[in-house]
Amino acid sequence: MAAGEAKKVEVEAATKDIAEEKAIVPVADDSKAIVAVAKDAEGHKGSSERDAYLTKIMSEKRLTLINAWEESEKARAENRAAKNLSFITSWEHAKEAELEAGLKKIEEQLEKKKASYKEKLKNKLAALHKSAEEKRAMAEAKRGEEIVLAEEMAAKYRAKSEAPTKLFGLLKA
Repeated sequence: MAAGEAKKVEVEAATKDIAEEKAIVPVADDSKAIVAVAKDAEGHKGSSERDAYLTKIMSEKRLTLINAWEESEKARAENRAAKNLSFITSWEHAKEAELEAGLKKIEEQLEKKKASYKEKLKNKLAALHKSAEEKRAMAEAKRGEEIVLAEEMAAKYRAKSEAPTKLFGLLKA
């Protein structure tokens, strides 16, 4: 037990010597630097001043820790907000790209339909031209047959020396 008391007395003496030699006083500007100031050799005011300085130091330490915590929390909040904004921006770009892809797909489908309708109309037009050519050919063939028939009938009438009973198909003789 004597060894424990000796250590305690020795520690107290060392702290008292250090406290008498130096007192920690903060600098007036906001740099929060701590400066050691030598105490006067008298040491009358000693413990009450030391307690006041220690209280002041503890309160400044607490304020410094609070300010550091506040800055840390602000930085975390800023980082979270930046992360959320980044997420929202990437989500927006992804949705925009998705919609543009859908639009492009619809445009391609419309182009295919347009080409299909164009092809169908061209086919109908070709069929119309083909039908018109067939009808023209039939009309020409019929005209040719009628001309041949008229020539044959004229030859027949000439051979018999008779006049046709119908004149131009309208008049009767």
